[in-house]
Amino acid sequence: MTDDIREKAAAKRRHVTQARVAGLVIGAPAPVVVQSMTTTPTLDTEASVRQTESIAAAGAQLVRLTAQGVNHAANLANIKAELTRRGCGVPLVADIHFNPTAAFEAALHVEKVRVNPGNFFDPGRKFLKMEFTDEEYAAELAGIRAKFIPFLDLCREHHTAIRIGVNHGSLSDRIMSRFGDGAEGMVESALEFLRICRDEHFDDVVVSIKASDVPVMTDTVRLLVAKMEAEGMAYPLHLGVTEAGNALEGRIKSAVGIGSLLADGIGDTIRVSLSETPENEVPVAHQIIRHCMEELALSDSPVRTRTAGRRPSRETDGIGGLTATAILGDTVGKDAEGVVYVTADNPGRIAACRRAVRTAGDSPVVTVMSYPEITDRDELIVAASVDLGALLLEGYRDGIGIVSPLLSADESVGLCRRIIQAAGLARYQAEIVACPGCGRTLYALPEALEKVKEACLHLKHLKIAVMGCIVNGPGEMAGADYGYVGAGPGNISLYRGIECVYKNIPMEEALGRLVDLIKADGKWIEKGDAR
Repeated sequence: MTDDIREKAAAKRRHVTQARVAGLVIGAPAPVVVQSMTTTPTLDTEASVRQTESIAAAGAQLVRLTAQGVNHAANLANIKAELTRRGCGVPLVADIHFNPTAAFEAALHVEKVRVNPGNFFDPGRKFLKMEFTDEEYAAELAGIRAKFIPFLDLCREHHTAIRIGVNHGSLSDRIMSRFGDGAEGMVESALEFLRICRDEHFDDVVVSIKASDVPVMTDTVRLLVAKMEAEGMAYPLHLGVTEAGNALEGRIKSAVGIGSLLADGIGDTIRVSLSETPENEVPVAHQIIRHCMEELALSDSPVRTRTAGRRPSRETDGIGGLTATAILGDTVGKDAEGVVYVTADNPGRIAACRRAVRTAGDSPVVTVMSYPEITDRDELIVAASVDLGALLLEGYRDGIGIVSPLLSADESVGLCRRIIQAAGLARYQAEIVACPGCGRTLYALPEALEKVKEACLHLKHLKIAVMGCIVNGPGEMAGADYGYVGAGPGNISLYRGIECVYKNIPMEEALGRLVDLIKADGKWIEKGDAR
């Protein structure tokens, strides 16, 4: 990325009240910050130090560690001291759920603490009480303030930054009772805590709203930006698609979700959540940033909000209207009569396509991204996912295509299908959501994920969640048909929706039991019969 591109992109990004995490600045015009998270037990000092060093060496500027208990939070001091002794000065973030006492302890030792509004004061997604009187609601808000202000005071004293991190799957019953389980609920959950930060003049704050569903995540972040601006707030944003999975699907899903926002100037720090070794997340994050900053620099103007729904067009030979998104080389050729073909082959592709579509009237448009200059396959996947994903989420859904010397015709079609599925528009294979794992995960999650994918990926009518622990599962997987959730050392619980069907079964038995459950429900299809 040239200095010229960097400066132009910085000027178009959403400028914010910057947060300082030790010597690191988060928020435009400072560069976008990359972070990742360890998967080691936080009580294992040596393992956590080694993985933190490795993540930092890969290019991450922040490293997060889970601190599920006070002892884990206290051991962050030992991890920090050993990292300092070894000359690794990367700032550390403590990840807190359910345990405010651990948050107070962690604030003494690390540069940043993440708290989840859904379970910092409220009990989390229990579905036990779904009606609150105005008096009960106000009393709980007062309880949050009484508990949160002393935490802010401690963080101010120790120069500790915070992240208000909302997860779709961990909204409290109280929030859902008034605002629902969607974008409005997630945004309000964040705003309750941000208002306290504003009232207390605590500015070293980053806010995030994450979901495993890409349209939900992107729509909610855009709504949060609008709501913050309406209330005079300008806090920096952390972006991520939670439970993105692994391999090609995880990278595409992350690039579509994170990239469609960054390319519009929204976002200040990112994490690509992959169910792999955390070091693998970092180069993908840097690829997304490089491509998005180039697109942003060459855009006409950033699109802070997008029009809901699909761009209106007339149907022509099965393309456009309300039909499924056509794919060049699969469901549509290069010369369909009455169809406008827009080919963008230079940086600034998103802006070029937007301009061309605006002049197409009601004709169906097939947007074709051509990448003659990209010679690295991984970068190509990220670039195409960002560019086409942004347009699909914006409503330009008639047809897409990818042209590259690195892809065969079949590979191009396959990549388009994955991008369309990541954007939530169609299913070509099972939707597998999987968390990246952390120090709370007590079984071999990456291995389990691969086995679930091998057995179930052909079940395109199903959404299956593979979760490391109770923090995001079963909450985050509430929209899944089936869930495979870590329950203890080497043990799994299996869910049908939010119903726990089998508790604490050995991992060795879990896949077979999952398949049997799907079959018993009449939802299994043999691979040869899947269409």
